[in-house]
Amino acid sequence: MATAKRAGARRYSKGASKTVASAMRRRKRGTLKSGPGGKGGTVRSRKQAIAIGLSEARKKGAKVPGKASGGSR
Repeated sequence: MATAKRAGARRYSKGASKTVASAMRRRKRGTLKSGPGGKGGTVRSRKQAIAIGLSEARKKGAKVPGKASGGSR
């Protein structure tokens, strides 16, 4: 039996949303880089920009669920 979600419970904090939005803006400007220390190439993928934004939010200590492990088989 699945547990019911609490009404009004946020999965991501507002701070996390702002960090992701910032990453999306940097992607549009062409200044978002991938890799450690931004030494990789320019990010063009929307999914990758969101992942980078969530990663930055985690480092800042925002409320963000952990990375999904496993993947599709």
